[in-house]
Amino acid sequence: MRSTAEERTLLPEHREEIAELRTFLDRVPAAVEPALLRGPDGATHSLPPEVYQALMAVVRALAAGKAVTVAPVNTTLTTQEAADLLGVSRPTFVKILDEGGLSYTRPGRHRRVLLADVLDYKEARRSQRRQGLDELTRLTEESGL
Repeated sequence: MRSTAEERTLLPEHREEIAELRTFLDRVPAAVEPALLRGPDGATHSLPPEVYQALMAVVRALAAGKAVTVAPVNTTLTTQEAADLLGVSRPTFVKILDEGGLSYTRPGRHRRVLLADVLDYKEARRSQRRQGLDELTRLTEESGL
């Protein structure tokens, strides 16, 4: 992804500390009360649920040894970056674009897609696969297999 002032890739460099944090967070019951963030001066501030969930997702990914990129959803991606995110080849992704599967812009010679659109497409594909598997299961059960 192209770097912006609001984007940052985090690598799991402090694996031991992250593993300890993951263990601690796994033992904490679901946020009944808001989580608190304590600043260097000791002042605390409650975290909105979406911020808490984002932090939990980051900790889980880093604990699993994965890098995490934090980026606003209006981030634009190249066709290669979008293909990587979807787990397909760049030519396959270009075919998806050509077939109208996703909207894109062409600010020059190269196409750009919005991260939000790619994530929506990914979720729609996941939902279609899930529905297909459910239908296959139903048909299998009906035929007594």
